[in-house]
Amino acid sequence: MTTDPASLTKAAAKAEISLLSASVRKANAAYHTDDAPEISDAEYDALKARLLALEEAHPDLAKPDSPTRAVGGAPAEGFSKVRHRVPMLSLSNAFSDEDVAEFADRIRRFLSLGDDETLDIVAEPKIDGVSLALRYESGRLVEAATRGDGAEGENVTANALTIADVPETLSGNVPEVFEVRGEVYVMNDAFAALNADQEARGEKVYANPRNFAAGSLRQLDASITAARPLRFFAYAWGDVAALPADRQSAVIESFHSWGLPTNPLTKACRSSADLLSHYRSILDQRATLGYDIDGVVYKVDRLDWQERLGFRSNNPRWAIAHKFPAETATTLLEGIDIQVGRTGALSPVARLHPVTVGGVVVSNATLHNEDYIEGVDSNGAAIRTGGRLMIGDTVQIYRAGDVIPKVLDVDTTKPRGTEAFVFPEICPECGSAALREPGEAVRRCTNGLSCPAQAIEHLKHFVSRGALDIEGLGTKQIEAFHGDGLISEPADIFTLRSRQESGDIDLFRRDAKGRPTNQKSVDNLFDAIDERRAPDLARFIFSLGIRHVGDTTARMFARHYLTWADFAGAMGNASDDPEARDQVISIDGVGEIMADAVIAFFADAQNHAALERLIAHVSPVDAEAPATDGSPVAGKTVVFTGTLE
Repeated sequence: MTTDPASLTKAAAKAEISLLSASVRKANAAYHTDDAPEISDAEYDALKARLLALEEAHPDLAKPDSPTRAVGGAPAEGFSKVRHRVPMLSLSNAFSDEDVAEFADRIRRFLSLGDDETLDIVAEPKIDGVSLALRYESGRLVEAATRGDGAEGENVTANALTIADVPETLSGNVPEVFEVRGEVYVMNDAFAALNADQEARGEKVYANPRNFAAGSLRQLDASITAARPLRFFAYAWGDVAALPADRQSAVIESFHSWGLPTNPLTKACRSSADLLSHYRSILDQRATLGYDIDGVVYKVDRLDWQERLGFRSNNPRWAIAHKFPAETATTLLEGIDIQVGRTGALSPVARLHPVTVGGVVVSNATLHNEDYIEGVDSNGAAIRTGGRLMIGDTVQIYRAGDVIPKVLDVDTTKPRGTEAFVFPEICPECGSAALREPGEAVRRCTNGLSCPAQAIEHLKHFVSRGALDIEGLGTKQIEAFHGDGLISEPADIFTLRSRQESGDIDLFRRDAKGRPTNQKSVDNLFDAIDERRAPDLARFIFSLGIRHVGDTTARMFARHYLTWADFAGAMGNASDDPEARDQVISIDGVGEIMADAVIAFFADAQNHAALERLIAHVSPVDAEAPATDGSPVAGKTVVFTGTLE
């Protein structure tokens, strides 16, 4: 292998590239998948260096799936979007043995199974990582995408190719199209070593392995991802041309035979007792696994039963996540702050003496509302033994997969705090009255979008991933633009380019000679904004931040009204027409509270004016009507009597 690559004939170079590619892939599999390296690091590096030299000398012979591509390439300008052909849904949760038994009983009832019929359920560790979808065509990886909002994710193909556990090609009898889904994670020892190195160099220390994995997967420079110790487990699938088996467990076995890493603790169980036994076995091993898990996932094994069970709005009926008990710690309650949210809600946040809970350093926790601080529920009944929270109390906090931990109780064996927190009756951000309506647990600022805190949170929501998802307009950018007076409402975002070009504003940072230093980033931001001038109707409705309207509700309204004009017109008519209001309430899934919230939003003069300004720059794309051609019940009213099992 000492021959100058440039002097080789095409045929000789092609033969050597093919041989080296196979050798490097085999070494990758032995080292990362089988944990049984067959060659030394020096030999591996020499093989890869030779392959790279050959590809540089003969670029027309370099294949897209070459193992040299796993090193990463030049930084990308940004991530394109990938529409999931099969939505990536979340799972419902179980927290007790009773929840698990009810899950199994519910499935039996749904499928009308007799007591003598076996219900096989697969149990697998719930990896605390980042979801990733890998699309293989003819056995070759052609696309990798993050989960995103479940319907649309980010194209991270270049980054996924740098993960050693992710095969570039699958071996064996793989269907023509097969989308593998799994979890990207980081081993705890690798994470600890990386953090120790970061600290020694005086650089940023990462909060936890999951966040580190998420950030690593979404690097614009794939070479940065390549340098991170990311791993991958495959456990599910999305869009496929065919399935290799008729059971969940058998499909996972096929994954392993194709060269995909699967979790060895995955097991098919035949009863609720078996599930709980395996759950406790995994819980006992949790500390020694070397990677973070936060529960065990149960899935019905038979795929025809999965199909019959189907889905709810955002999770499958045939699967559930049995979460591990919450992790707790004790610390000092040093203060309570009030944050004002998008809907004007005044939310109390506990400021804690920093403490580690489940490997994460925690310095704040949610306190929900003023009743929670008082230690009572909405009916005045006590919710904890320690009673009212006092600043200076020693409190027990817990987290069970939550981003923000919660205060569980007061440690009454320690000296109690002496300072009582008085919940404000005026908004701390704008000074307006903060009222608590009868029957409400939350106190809200009455100043609407004139309250700067509400305006900022509204803007953050408008550009967030589930809403318009404008690349480059994150939390810090929104706060900076709002603070500088550049944007005060969503419509202002779409005039940034024209105001920059006319000289009304200047978004450029300049060097000592007055030359712009961020021209490219500003241009990218303007392009990202322009890409969102024609959003999906459902995303646009969700982006408005109407109280009680989540992404599922927004999709429901979009499917019902199909166009923005019809939706806005119906809501406007309903404000002074009882019959029109009743028509809104009659929509399946819409109750009086939700309907009144949406109608009130459109009836508000300030909101109406802001919408008019926004619609001048945005044209929501009509939703597609349901495909009912050929349906024998299309246009008919079907009446059911009696009971449905």
